[in-house]
Amino acid sequence: MSASLPGIRPLPDSQYDLSTYWGRVRHTASITDPRTLLVSSAGLTDAKNLLIAYRNGQIPNMTPDLWKAKKIVDSTLHPDTGEPVFLPFRMSCFVLSNLVVTAGMLTPGLGNRGTIAWQVANQSLNVAINYSNSNKSSPLSWSKIAQSYFLAVGASCSVAVGLNSLVPRLKSITPSTRLILGRLVPFAAVASAGALNVFLMRGEEIRTGIDVFPVLSQKSKEAFTAQGKSPSEVESLGKSQKAATVAVGETAVSRVLNSSPIMVIPALALVRFQRTEWLKKNPRWTTPLNLGLILVTSYAVLPLALAAFPQRQKVRADSLEERFHGRGGEGGWWSLIGVFKRAAEQ
Repeated sequence: MSASLPGIRPLPDSQYDLSTYWGRVRHTASITDPRTLLVSSAGLTDAKNLLIAYRNGQIPNMTPDLWKAKKIVDSTLHPDTGEPVFLPFRMSCFVLSNLVVTAGMLTPGLGNRGTIAWQVANQSLNVAINYSNSNKSSPLSWSKIAQSYFLAVGASCSVAVGLNSLVPRLKSITPSTRLILGRLVPFAAVASAGALNVFLMRGEEIRTGIDVFPVLSQKSKEAFTAQGKSPSEVESLGKSQKAATVAVGETAVSRVLNSSPIMVIPALALVRFQRTEWLKKNPRWTTPLNLGLILVTSYAVLPLALAAFPQRQKVRADSLEERFHGRGGEGGWWSLIGVFKRAAEQ
């Protein structure tokens, strides 16, 4: 990311207002833009040089060219190492990387073997994306990664196979309802595995707490900027277990929200299309149609889901542990900075 570039002048977080939902939607759509995948090495170098010039004070203000350069750098470089993330595992390639796996999970009529194979493929891709974009300054151990992977695989496969066996036995509902429930099994499997993965990977945060920071007034922010610092560099004033519970809980909910549009909308739309005379006469178009539905839904709806929660959350100081009461920042609020860095994974 651009924060890894040399220079003392901080870059703005985004050209959009991240305190509003639609600002976050526009920001998310920007960082997942697949056109950044087409930028050459020379184009990346030019973008980095432009941002370095800004950070060193050679360019006074942000311009459209600078925002474009920041978009390219943020979507390509790892924030800790400053090196390009392997292309298939970048956020801008997330939709394309997940297209085939998602289509596989949503294929109608999968048996238990097919269900298990696609769930394993999905969790394997998740691990690759998470590892490629993880915090390299505090890396997870391989044993923790392996534990998370096998538990997520076990949870998703158990839910998928279990529901696939249960749904046909529900005799009290209509056949069309059973069909719809059967198509939603992959969503249940992916959502449960995603939520479990969050609590497993971040359970330590709930036990030890996370850093909380005072919300700075506008005057304080200007003072930080004048010193060549970002307001996000304000010093932590303690760890809170209650704040960690909020952070991890919202992250788990976000995993469910992130998977909802991709796993639900195409599945239900395909059921509708399969009832049309055209698809009944041309069943060979089922797979291309499924891929198209997933692709369109991903690009149209995914930013709406990813923007549900801000990456920087605010909580009332008096809602935390007693030692924080009366010690909040502006207006008695505390900022949970950097605790909602959720991977947009299924």
